[in-house]
Amino acid sequence: MTRTRRVWIGCLGGMTGWAALAGCAGGPPPIVLPAGGTQVTQAQVQAWMDSLQAGAPVLHRFKWQYRDRDQAAGGRGSARIAGRDSLRLDMIGPLGAGRGAAFVVGAEEQWAEPEEEVRKVAPNYQLLWAMLGIPRLPETYEKVTRYDGPGLVAWRLVRGTDTVEFARQTGTETRFMADVREAGARIGRVHTTYNADGSLKSSRLDVPRGPARLDLNYYATSRPTGFPADTWRPPDREP
Repeated sequence: MTRTRRVWIGCLGGMTGWAALAGCAGGPPPIVLPAGGTQVTQAQVQAWMDSLQAGAPVLHRFKWQYRDRDQAAGGRGSARIAGRDSLRLDMIGPLGAGRGAAFVVGAEEQWAEPEEEVRKVAPNYQLLWAMLGIPRLPETYEKVTRYDGPGLVAWRLVRGTDTVEFARQTGTETRFMADVREAGARIGRVHTTYNADGSLKSSRLDVPRGPARLDLNYYATSRPTGFPADTWRPPDREP
Protein backbone atom coordinates (compact mmCIF):
# COMPACT_ATOMS: atom_id res chain seq x y z
CA MET A 1 0.00 0.00 0.00
CA THR A 2 1.47 3.37 -0.98
CA ARG A 3 1.88 6.06 1.68
CA THR A 4 1.01 9.01 -0.57
CA ARG A 5 -2.12 9.40 -2.65
CA ARG A 6 -2.77 11.87 -5.44
CA VAL A 7 -4.06 15.15 -4.07
CA TRP A 8 -5.70 16.69 -7.12
CA ILE A 9 -8.80 14.99 -8.45
CA GLY A 10 -11.23 16.86 -10.69
CA CYS A 11 -14.92 16.39 -11.47
CA LEU A 12 -16.08 14.44 -14.46
CA GLY A 13 -16.17 16.50 -17.64
CA GLY A 14 -18.98 16.86 -20.11
CA MET A 15 -21.54 18.53 -17.82
CA THR A 16 -22.63 22.13 -17.87
CA GLY A 17 -24.71 24.49 -15.71
CA TRP A 18 -26.43 23.16 -12.61
CA ALA A 19 -25.81 19.57 -13.68
CA ALA A 20 -22.08 20.18 -13.40
CA LEU A 21 -22.43 21.82 -9.99
CA ALA A 22 -24.60 19.08 -8.57
CA GLY A 23 -22.66 16.32 -10.30
CA CYS A 24 -19.47 17.32 -8.54
CA ALA A 25 -21.13 16.42 -5.22
CA GLY A 26 -19.89 19.53 -3.47
CA GLY A 27 -16.76 20.06 -5.58
CA PRO A 28 -13.32 18.47 -5.60
CA PRO A 29 -12.59 15.98 -2.82
CA PRO A 30 -10.75 17.05 0.32
CA ILE A 31 -7.00 17.51 0.37
CA VAL A 32 -5.52 14.05 0.82
CA LEU A 33 -2.50 14.61 3.05
CA PRO A 34 0.52 12.31 2.85
CA ALA A 35 1.18 10.09 5.84
CA GLY A 36 3.75 11.03 8.43
CA GLY A 37 3.03 14.67 9.12
CA THR A 38 5.36 16.56 11.46
CA GLN A 39 4.23 19.05 14.07
CA VAL A 40 6.05 22.35 13.48
CA THR A 41 6.13 25.88 14.86
CA GLN A 42 3.95 28.81 13.86
CA ALA A 43 7.09 30.59 12.63
CA GLN A 44 7.66 27.83 10.05
CA VAL A 45 4.21 28.05 8.48
CA GLN A 46 4.40 31.86 8.62
CA ALA A 47 7.67 31.77 6.66
CA TRP A 48 6.03 29.57 4.02
CA MET A 49 3.08 31.95 3.74
CA ASP A 50 5.40 34.95 3.42
CA SER A 51 7.28 33.23 0.59
CA LEU A 52 4.08 33.17 -1.50
CA GLN A 53 3.34 36.89 -1.12
CA ALA A 54 4.90 39.38 -3.48
CA GLY A 55 4.63 42.34 -1.11
CA ALA A 56 4.71 44.80 -4.04
CA PRO A 57 1.37 46.07 -5.43
CA VAL A 58 -0.33 43.72 -7.90
CA LEU A 59 -3.51 43.97 -9.96
CA HIS A 60 -5.28 40.84 -11.20
CA ARG A 61 -8.11 40.99 -13.76
CA PHE A 62 -10.44 38.06 -14.29
CA LYS A 63 -13.71 36.80 -15.69
CA TRP A 64 -16.06 35.30 -13.11
CA GLN A 65 -18.96 32.88 -13.10
CA TYR A 66 -21.17 32.22 -10.08
CA ARG A 67 -23.78 29.49 -9.75
CA ASP A 68 -26.08 28.24 -7.02
CA ARG A 69 -29.46 26.48 -6.96
CA ASP A 70 -31.37 29.66 -7.72
CA GLN A 71 -29.23 31.73 -10.04
CA ALA A 72 -26.25 31.99 -12.35
CA ALA A 73 -24.34 35.17 -13.06
CA GLY A 74 -21.05 36.22 -14.58
CA GLY A 75 -18.95 39.16 -15.61
CA ARG A 76 -15.54 40.71 -15.07
CA GLY A 77 -13.65 41.67 -11.96
CA SER A 78 -10.37 42.75 -10.45
CA ALA A 79 -8.34 42.21 -7.29
CA ARG A 80 -5.87 44.84 -6.07
CA ILE A 81 -3.32 43.74 -3.48
CA ALA A 82 -1.02 46.13 -1.63
CA GLY A 83 1.59 45.14 0.92
CA ARG A 84 0.99 41.77 2.53
CA ASP A 85 -2.53 42.23 3.82
CA SER A 86 -4.62 44.79 1.88
CA LEU A 87 -7.03 43.53 -0.75
CA ARG A 88 -9.75 45.25 -2.75
CA LEU A 89 -12.13 43.09 -4.76
CA ASP A 90 -14.39 44.47 -7.50
CA MET A 91 -16.90 42.47 -9.55
CA ILE A 92 -19.35 43.67 -12.18
CA GLY A 93 -21.94 41.93 -14.32
CA PRO A 94 -22.78 42.41 -18.00
CA LEU A 95 -23.42 46.00 -19.13
CA GLY A 96 -22.39 47.37 -15.74
CA ALA A 97 -25.07 45.54 -13.77
CA GLY A 98 -24.56 43.78 -10.47
CA ARG A 99 -21.62 45.71 -9.07
CA GLY A 100 -20.01 44.47 -5.88
CA ALA A 101 -16.86 45.48 -4.01
CA ALA A 102 -15.05 44.73 -0.77
CA PHE A 103 -11.97 45.88 1.11
CA VAL A 104 -10.20 43.34 3.31
CA VAL A 105 -7.20 43.70 5.62
CA GLY A 106 -5.85 40.28 6.41
CA ALA A 107 -8.96 38.16 6.86
CA GLU A 108 -10.98 41.04 8.34
CA GLU A 109 -13.62 42.79 6.26
CA GLN A 110 -13.37 46.59 6.36
CA TRP A 111 -16.42 47.12 4.15
CA ALA A 112 -18.43 45.24 1.54
CA GLU A 113 -21.10 46.70 -0.75
CA PRO A 114 -23.63 45.31 -1.18
CA GLU A 115 -22.68 43.09 1.73
CA GLU A 116 -25.23 40.34 1.05
CA GLU A 117 -24.02 39.92 -2.53
CA VAL A 118 -20.34 39.92 -1.57
CA ARG A 119 -21.06 37.27 1.06
CA LYS A 120 -22.39 34.97 -1.65
CA VAL A 121 -19.09 34.92 -3.51
CA ALA A 122 -16.79 35.34 -0.49
CA PRO A 123 -18.29 33.50 2.51
CA ASN A 124 -14.86 33.44 4.15
CA TYR A 125 -11.94 35.76 3.42
CA GLN A 126 -9.31 33.06 3.90
CA LEU A 127 -10.98 31.39 0.92
CA LEU A 128 -10.95 34.65 -1.05
CA TRP A 129 -7.19 35.05 -0.50
CA ALA A 130 -6.71 31.41 -1.52
CA MET A 131 -8.41 32.15 -4.86
CA LEU A 132 -5.56 34.61 -5.40
CA GLY A 133 -2.99 31.95 -4.58
CA ILE A 134 -2.20 33.33 -1.13
CA PRO A 135 -2.56 31.33 2.11
CA ARG A 136 -3.99 33.49 4.89
CA LEU A 137 -3.38 32.02 8.32
CA PRO A 138 -6.03 32.10 11.05
CA GLU A 139 -5.57 34.80 13.67
CA THR A 140 -4.98 32.11 16.29
CA TYR A 141 -4.41 28.38 16.16
CA GLU A 142 -3.19 25.74 18.58
CA LYS A 143 -1.43 23.21 16.40
CA VAL A 144 0.19 23.18 12.96
CA THR A 145 1.33 20.06 11.10
CA ARG A 146 3.43 19.96 7.93
CA TYR A 147 3.16 17.21 5.31
CA ASP A 148 5.59 16.57 2.45
CA GLY A 149 5.15 14.48 -0.68
CA PRO A 150 6.66 14.43 -4.18
CA GLY A 151 6.48 18.07 -5.30
CA LEU A 152 4.01 18.74 -2.49
CA VAL A 153 3.98 20.80 0.70
CA ALA A 154 0.82 20.81 2.80
CA TRP A 155 -0.21 22.17 6.19
CA ARG A 156 -3.02 21.58 8.66
CA LEU A 157 -3.80 24.27 11.24
CA VAL A 158 -6.16 23.43 14.09
CA ARG A 159 -7.94 25.53 16.71
CA GLY A 160 -10.47 23.54 18.69
CA THR A 161 -12.93 22.17 16.11
CA ASP A 162 -11.83 24.67 13.43
CA THR A 163 -9.42 23.42 10.76
CA VAL A 164 -7.62 25.07 7.84
CA GLU A 165 -5.64 23.03 5.33
CA PHE A 166 -3.35 24.34 2.58
CA ALA A 167 -1.49 22.37 -0.08
CA ARG A 168 0.76 23.51 -2.90
CA GLN A 169 1.94 21.12 -5.61
CA THR A 170 4.57 21.85 -8.26
CA GLY A 171 5.57 19.88 -11.32
CA THR A 172 3.91 19.75 -14.72
CA GLU A 173 1.35 22.21 -13.38
CA THR A 174 1.45 24.27 -10.20
CA ARG A 175 -1.67 24.03 -8.06
CA PHE A 176 -2.76 25.48 -4.75
CA MET A 177 -5.63 24.23 -2.62
CA ALA A 178 -7.30 25.42 0.57
CA ASP A 179 -9.97 23.84 2.74
CA VAL A 180 -11.64 25.72 5.62
CA ARG A 181 -13.84 24.13 8.30
CA GLU A 182 -15.55 25.82 11.22
CA ALA A 183 -16.93 23.72 14.10
CA GLY A 184 -16.18 20.66 12.00
CA ALA A 185 -18.33 21.80 9.05
CA ARG A 186 -16.75 22.71 5.73
CA ILE A 187 -17.16 26.39 4.80
CA GLY A 188 -15.55 26.01 1.41
CA ARG A 189 -12.74 24.61 -0.68
CA VAL A 190 -10.51 26.38 -3.22
CA HIS A 191 -8.53 24.96 -6.13
CA THR A 192 -6.21 27.44 -7.90
CA THR A 193 -3.99 26.77 -10.94
CA TYR A 194 -1.11 28.71 -12.49
CA ASN A 195 0.28 29.39 -15.95
CA ALA A 196 3.77 28.22 -16.89
CA ASP A 197 5.18 31.69 -16.08
CA GLY A 198 3.81 31.52 -12.53
CA SER A 199 0.89 33.90 -13.08
CA LEU A 200 -2.60 32.96 -11.95
CA LYS A 201 -4.58 30.92 -14.48
CA SER A 202 -7.87 29.98 -12.80
CA SER A 203 -9.47 29.38 -9.43
CA ARG A 204 -12.57 27.60 -8.24
CA LEU A 205 -14.40 27.98 -4.93
CA ASP A 206 -16.94 25.36 -3.89
CA VAL A 207 -19.29 26.09 -0.99
CA PRO A 208 -21.18 23.00 0.22
CA ARG A 209 -23.95 25.02 1.82
CA GLY A 210 -26.38 25.78 -0.97
CA PRO A 211 -24.37 24.46 -2.77
CA ALA A 212 -22.63 27.24 -4.69
CA ARG A 213 -19.64 27.57 -6.97
CA LEU A 214 -17.50 30.53 -8.06
CA ASP A 215 -15.02 30.29 -10.94
CA LEU A 216 -12.38 32.92 -11.72
CA ASN A 217 -10.43 32.83 -14.99
CA TYR A 218 -7.54 35.29 -14.96
CA TYR A 219 -6.63 37.11 -18.16
CA ALA A 220 -4.20 39.84 -17.01
CA THR A 221 -1.82 40.58 -14.15
CA SER A 222 0.12 43.82 -13.76
CA ARG A 223 2.34 45.35 -11.10
CA PRO A 224 1.67 49.07 -10.73
CA THR A 225 3.90 51.25 -8.58
CA GLY A 226 0.95 51.85 -6.26
CA PHE A 227 -2.78 52.55 -6.01
CA PRO A 228 -4.62 55.85 -5.43
CA ALA A 229 -5.69 56.52 -1.84
CA ASP A 230 -9.38 56.28 -2.74
CA THR A 231 -8.87 52.67 -3.85
CA TRP A 232 -9.57 51.63 -0.28
CA ARG A 233 -12.75 53.70 0.16
CA PRO A 234 -16.25 52.32 -0.46
CA PRO A 235 -17.61 53.16 -3.92
CA ASP A 236 -20.36 55.45 -2.64
CA ARG A 237 -18.53 57.19 0.20
CA GLU A 238 -17.14 60.69 -0.22
CA PRO A 239 -13.51 61.31 0.80
